[in-house]
Amino acid sequence: MKASDFIAYFLQKKGIESVFELSGGMITHILDSLHLTTDIKIITMHHEQAAAFAAEGYARITGLPGIALATSGPGATNLLTGMGSCFFDSTPAIFITGQVNRHEQKGDRDIRQLGFQETDIVAMAKPITKACFLVNDPEDLESVFEQAFKIALEGRPGPVLIDIPMDVQRSQITLKNNFAIEKDVPNIEKDLLEDLVKDIQNAKRPLILSGRGIKAGNSQTLFDDFVKKVKVPVITTLLGLDTISFDDDLRVGFIGSYGNRWANIAFGECDLLIVLGSRLDIRQTGADTKFIENRKIYHVDCEIGELNNRVMGCIPILAQLDIFFKEFAQTSVDFNVSNTWINRIEELKSLWPDINELTPTGINPNKFMHSMSGKGRAAKVYLADVGSHQMWAAQSLELYKGQSFLTSGGMGAMGFSLPAGIGACIALNNQPVVVIVGDGCMQINIQELQTIVRNKLKVKIVVLNNNTLGMIRQFQDSYFESRYQSTYWGYSAPDFYKIATAYGIEALTIEHPYQVEEGVNWLWSDENVDKPQLLQVMVDPHTNTYPKIAFGKPITEMEPFAKPIEMEGT
Repeated sequence: MKASDFIAYFLQKKGIESVFELSGGMITHILDSLHLTTDIKIITMHHEQAAAFAAEGYARITGLPGIALATSGPGATNLLTGMGSCFFDSTPAIFITGQVNRHEQKGDRDIRQLGFQETDIVAMAKPITKACFLVNDPEDLESVFEQAFKIALEGRPGPVLIDIPMDVQRSQITLKNNFAIEKDVPNIEKDLLEDLVKDIQNAKRPLILSGRGIKAGNSQTLFDDFVKKVKVPVITTLLGLDTISFDDDLRVGFIGSYGNRWANIAFGECDLLIVLGSRLDIRQTGADTKFIENRKIYHVDCEIGELNNRVMGCIPILAQLDIFFKEFAQTSVDFNVSNTWINRIEELKSLWPDINELTPTGINPNKFMHSMSGKGRAAKVYLADVGSHQMWAAQSLELYKGQSFLTSGGMGAMGFSLPAGIGACIALNNQPVVVIVGDGCMQINIQELQTIVRNKLKVKIVVLNNNTLGMIRQFQDSYFESRYQSTYWGYSAPDFYKIATAYGIEALTIEHPYQVEEGVNWLWSDENVDKPQLLQVMVDPHTNTYPKIAFGKPITEMEPFAKPIEMEGT
């Protein structure tokens, strides 16, 4: 069998229905084999970074590794940001890059390059992948692909890179059925589970913190059962927003640097915290981890390095979440949470509503998010890019059962949402998705509007245009005496209405609060629900993102009422 035919056959055998790429000379054999021998959809993007993000969006929806292909040299290096995004946010992916022919590789020669576009992508990608393979022996291909799939999905999921010289792709190989062997998964110590049961029963103010690991571990249904059993209120991380429905009585809200103020205060007041699928990074806990450590914390994670890393004194449970939930489900105990605690949380919500954090000139972004998502039940996925709009979305989107939320967390990559939305939409067989993006982020992968048009995708694009890089502009207010270099000064944004129209996408601009209802109705009207659309929402450039942790202070002390005592990252 021709090696490239095997690659195509293997991907189809593993259930991959779509791959994402930007063509180049060193991957033409693979693309040709995919076209000739499989039914896999080949989605051509307009930048390799966008192909990587699209593969990530596809993977987060399907649970299968996303597949992105690129040619050698600049094609391969353009994948790196997407690789990092998958690595930090636990998304399974396989990145396949073409490499120059074996006789064109510099090897141990003391030169920079031998073949045209020869680049050592394996060395570059190693720090941001679970594994990297350079396949110089065609007979290794079958084993490498089996290993790659297994590695991408097992434990904490993540990306794998396979770099394949062009002459290897056109070689003839013999299949050996080199299938990966499953490892036994150890059970959790019984005493740990019994202690957890007792502590939940005895706690007066317990909380669950749900993170991305629930979705990454394909454990949503098991998590739902766990919450129903223990009846403990749930706070979420940014990447865990979609783990509990907006209308669930046990949903508290979003915590962290820009979290809902009431949720952060509840976080500060709890006496028992059960952490499920969260790294407890600085954006979730604030810099003052001692404040977090003054309570009993059970931390369930599949990576030992994440346990007692930043937040010390946790009771660690090293396990896959699905194993934890299944073993906990065997406990035959009844749980009841104090009504006093539930009432306290409701009191905090009423004291600190998200729609009252801002009093902007013009459209209030938090109110807009409620309005848009409240009527947007048809959307299967909401995606947010990176910046102020991301936090307004996290604070105020109404995500209901069956809806997903995707954003770039650990990498925090601007330009993520539009291509990731394409991947998500394709994974859902072209059901509607909503991309929420700022004017700065929109200009990074704006070329993918053509991919939406060409593939007739039901992608709704909501551009919050404040004509500035708002989150950094707010940072400059705090620490640089409002010197807006490169955010408001020396920066500009186009009229996205005109750009969308040029691509053949219907568009609308709203500028005033009284137009919000009109814009939302236009977006979700029966005649428009199956179309790509772009809604441009004009926001005053000086609209801040509040609440925000006052850096250096506990998570319960948030701007604008508290002031930071140290300089932080944005």
